Amino acid sequence: MVGVNRRFLVPAAVLPALSSFPLTITGASVALPDLTGDLGASPTGAQWVVTGYNLCFAAFLAFGGSLADRLGRRRPYVAGVAAFLVGSVLCALARDVGVLVAARLLAGTGAAVATATGQSLLAATFDGAARTRVFGALGTVLGAGLAFGPTISGFLVDAVGWRAVFGVPAVLAALALLLCPALPAGPGAGRGEVDWLGGVLFTLGLGAVIWVFVEAPALGPAHPAVLAVGAVAVGGAVGFVRVERRRSAPVFDLALLRDRAFLGYSLVAAALMGLLVPLLVYLPSYLIDVVGLEPARAGLWMLVLTVPSVLLPGPGAAVARRSPRLLATGAVLVASVGVVSLVATGPAGPPWLSLLLVGTGVGLTTGVVDGLAVSSAPVDRAGTAAGLFNTARLTTETVALATAGSVLTALSGGHLVGDGFTEALRVVVLGLGCCGVVAAVGANALLRRGN
Repeated sequence: MVGVNRRFLVPAAVLPALSSFPLTITGASVALPDLTGDLGASPTGAQWVVTGYNLCFAAFLAFGGSLADRLGRRRPYVAGVAAFLVGSVLCALARDVGVLVAARLLAGTGAAVATATGQSLLAATFDGAARTRVFGALGTVLGAGLAFGPTISGFLVDAVGWRAVFGVPAVLAALALLLCPALPAGPGAGRGEVDWLGGVLFTLGLGAVIWVFVEAPALGPAHPAVLAVGAVAVGGAVGFVRVERRRSAPVFDLALLRDRAFLGYSLVAAALMGLLVPLLVYLPSYLIDVVGLEPARAGLWMLVLTVPSVLLPGPGAAVARRSPRLLATGAVLVASVGVVSLVATGPAGPPWLSLLLVGTGVGLTTGVVDGLAVSSAPVDRAGTAAGLFNTARLTTETVALATAGSVLTALSGGHLVGDGFTEALRVVVLGLGCCGVVAAVGANALLRRGN
């Protein structure tokens, strides 16, 4: 345990950096129309600006936690924050969409490693009531970054330009990096080998899947490159499962997937993020380019979707104490109804009620379903369960984001303006809502048997 006075420097070094990660996700979505025009990006290139960050975040989150357990926490954390800082600075300076996408990949990788190791640092530094308070502060910081990110980014785009959306997170990361020398060294466990092969196969397979979703609409499903990368995705998935079953310390403990309660709560979290994140990314483009709002005003409208994540976790926890299954499946159904109701919304007015329903479903479960999932696993596998749970959620949202972007590009002819984009967006939200309803039914069946 770190000295009493010094240990409070740990959250000062961790929380600012972690707050910048959700900010850069939502910020990129608001900046997308302006940066696309400024850099002359194609629809596919613009899609990679958002999807590439999420892809690396999902791919390296659990792997970063595994490295911290074996190599120590401070060095991986510093490396992650530094990578995010360099990536964000390159984003702000980019003059070419290829450079911007590469910088986003670097920033996403750094954010994943820093998130996994930063949470581990907090858990190792505090215990008892102090740990509860500091993780409550972490939840508030992450929720606020998600909730107010679109609004802050909208004002930044209006006042300074789209590059400021990447500059502000870079400043937060730089401030955190200045305090990193105060972090405890915390040697790793040093037991067992790092599952490099499992980590590489997972990253390779996920990257190949996302590439197919993004590129196939433009190239065609029968294009040789699409078929070849699809084969890589299948090979990576098969190889990953075989490797993980044989490892003594795997990246993921696949045996947890036999726990119906854990699987049900993971499905709930994945479904909610699959509904929310495509709206966070593509709805601002609709509000700016079709409805005709200024970026700052579009950001204000997005508060209806995001603020419930700050206000409703408390009521959600109260419902969960009485009936966790009701909370979990009811939240997905409410969010799904909200997404489907967007089909009836045209450019004449704001979709207040629809956004409020989606935000309510997500907000009621923010942080709550995480605890339910991890608590359903054995105590000695809680850390592994948390890594698998978060990776499943991030992987689902990344696939949903890539799929939504590909459908929008294919149906609108690559034009993020006009009636074509409006109709394409309606098809996307209808598909997302229907998938949400199916996920709610499946989660209910799993939780009824698991509990």
